[in-house]
Amino acid sequence: MATFRLQGSRVLAVDMTGDSVKAKNGSMVAYDGRMAFKKMTGSGEGIRGMVTRRLTGEEMTVMEVKGQGTCWFADRASEISVVNLRGDKLFVESSNLLCTDAGLRTGTSFTGVRGASQGNGLFTTTVEGHGQAAIMSEGPAVVLRVSRDHPLTVDPGAYVAHQGNVRQSFQSGVTFRTFMGEGGGEAFQIRFEGDGLVYVQPSERNTIAGDV
Repeated sequence: MATFRLQGSRVLAVDMTGDSVKAKNGSMVAYDGRMAFKKMTGSGEGIRGMVTRRLTGEEMTVMEVKGQGTCWFADRASEISVVNLRGDKLFVESSNLLCTDAGLRTGTSFTGVRGASQGNGLFTTTVEGHGQAAIMSEGPAVVLRVSRDHPLTVDPGAYVAHQGNVRQSFQSGVTFRTFMGEGGGEAFQIRFEGDGLVYVQPSERNTIAGDV
């Protein structure tokens, strides 16, 4: 299995001994050893993954890298976090996914009609199995714990990913930025309940609902 390690906070090094990984197309910045590269279509597996990506208007092309040596990946100087999966499932916005072990299963998950209001699409990318995945964020990602007694509410523009036995729902009401007297805010907030982890970024992405 490939080994993921960070060099600094914005470059991912992946050591391979005949293994393969799937990475965001164009994210490789250097490699040594002997590598083979193959462009893949769609971020999800099978027809459903391709169809749902077309519905959301998202373009996410991935490449498979296989060989002996080390590859280095980066994307627009984004901060990178490595997530270890032990049979569980990671939900992550497609734009925040950098690289996964090839053995991990990728697909899509329906997040509900209100997901369209966030500007992040109706579907979220899923990564499942045993292995490592690298996710990106604007600024260092903050990992927040969700427990039975402590549910979590997140601004959709700051959301990056979540994992564990967590239920996700959307709620409307007083918005973060409106509450702070900054005018327009997010039309909805994302509420997490259960037991797991939520990854958020300190810099908000623009969302369709941001000026509502």
